[in-house]
Amino acid sequence: MVAPEAASQPNASTPSSPEPSWREGLAVYLQRRVLIVLLLGFSSGLPLALSGSTLLVWMRESGVDLGTIGLFALVGTPYTLKFLWAPLVDALHVPLLTRGFGRRRGWLVFSQLLLIAAILLLALTDPARSPLFVALGALLVAATSSTQDIVVDAFRVESLPESEQAAGMASYVAAYRIGMLVSTAGTLFIVSGFESTGIARTSAWMWGYATMAALVLIGTATALAATEPEPSVRAEAATSAETALSRVLHAATGAFSEFLARKDAWAALAFVVLFKFTDAFSGTMTAPFVIDLGFSRNDYAAIVKGVGLAATLTGGFAGGFVARRYSLAASLWIGGALQAVANLAFAWLALAGINEWALAFAITAENFTSAIGTVIFVAYLSALCQNPLHTATQYALLTALSAVGRTYLSSGAGYVARAVGWPPFFVICVFVAVPSLILLAWLQRRGHFDALETGKV
Repeated sequence: MVAPEAASQPNASTPSSPEPSWREGLAVYLQRRVLIVLLLGFSSGLPLALSGSTLLVWMRESGVDLGTIGLFALVGTPYTLKFLWAPLVDALHVPLLTRGFGRRRGWLVFSQLLLIAAILLLALTDPARSPLFVALGALLVAATSSTQDIVVDAFRVESLPESEQAAGMASYVAAYRIGMLVSTAGTLFIVSGFESTGIARTSAWMWGYATMAALVLIGTATALAATEPEPSVRAEAATSAETALSRVLHAATGAFSEFLARKDAWAALAFVVLFKFTDAFSGTMTAPFVIDLGFSRNDYAAIVKGVGLAATLTGGFAGGFVARRYSLAASLWIGGALQAVANLAFAWLALAGINEWALAFAITAENFTSAIGTVIFVAYLSALCQNPLHTATQYALLTALSAVGRTYLSSGAGYVARAVGWPPFFVICVFVAVPSLILLAWLQRRGHFDALETGKV
C-alpha cells in the first residue's frame, strides 16, 4: 500500500512559499496540465444533454407522450450512483490500454470509446417506434459518461499540484459548460441544418448525434497527448503483485477506512455536506420565485442562459485566482461568505418587483459567487483525496455526500418560503450558511487545513 503521506507529496505546498502575484495567477491557466484538464472538461460536459434535455426535444418532436418523456429523468441515475463502480476504475486494468497508456489514461481512452459507441447506438434508435430502445441507449450514454467523469476527476486530482487545483477546476467548469452548450443548442442547430438540406427528421437527428459522438474524440486526443500522473504510476507499481479482486476490495474499503482514520474526519464530512447548502436552499426556489414575481419564462431563460452563463464562467476563473492567491482556509471563508451574502440580491429583487435589470443583477450575483464557492470547494475536496490507490472512489464518495444538501436538506425550502414570504426567505438563506462557517472556524482552529496543505492528514 502507498502511504497517504507519500501519495500526497506532488500536491504538497510549502507554507513559507511567497504569495503568488496576479500575473502568476493568470499564467497558471496556460500550464500544459491545466489545459489538458480544460479539454477533458469539454469531453465530460458534452454527453450530459444527449441523454437529457436534447434527447427530450427529439422525443417530443417524434410524438412521444409526456408521461413517457417524464420517466426519462430516470436515465440520469448513473450520475448519482457512479461511486458504486468507482473502485473498479481505481483497481482494474483495461486490457492493452492500461499497458499502453497507463492506469488513468487507459481508462480515459476506454471510457471515451465506450461513450462514442453508446452515442452512436442512441443515434440509430427511433423514439417514435421504440422508446424502450431509446431508453436503453440513453442509459448506456449516461453510464459511460459518468464513468468518464470518474476517471477525469481522478486524473485531475492526481495530475495537478495543489497550487493548480483551483485553476484546473475553473478551467474544467468553463469547458464543461461549453460542452453542454454544444450538445444542446449546437445539436439543435446541426439537426436544423441537416433538415434544411432535405434530409428526413429522423435521419437529421441521427447525424446530429453522430456529430456529437465525433466530438468526443477531442477528449480521446487529449488523453493520448497527456502524460500519466506520477502518483498513479507509483500506485500501479505498489499494487502490481495483487490480484484484481484484492485491488478492488482495497480500493472500496480503503477509501472509507483511510479517510475515517484522519483527525476530525466526521467534522470534515459534515462540512462537505453543509458548505454548499446555502446555495442549494435558495437555488431550489429561484425559478418559482422569479415566475411568482411576474417575469415570463422567456425573460428568465434569456437572463439565466445569457447573463447567468457569463457570470458562472467569470466566477469560476475568479475562484481559481482566489484559491491560488490565498490559503485553503482563507479561500473557503471568502467563497462561503460571498455565496451566502449573494442571497440578499434576491431579497432586494423581491422588493424591487418586475425589473429586468434587477433580475439580471440578482442572477449575476448568485451565479458569480456560487461559481467562486464551487471552484474553491472542489479544490478542498481534491485536497482530501490524497491516496492515489483510491482517488476515484474517494472523490466520487465525497461528491455524492456533498449532494445531500442539494437533494435532501433543501427539500423543505418551499415550505419555508410559503410560511415567511419571499424577502424573509432569502434572508434566511443567508443564515443557512452559518453552520458551515462555524465548522470552518472549528476545523481551522484544529489545524485541519494546515494539515491538508502540507500533505499530513
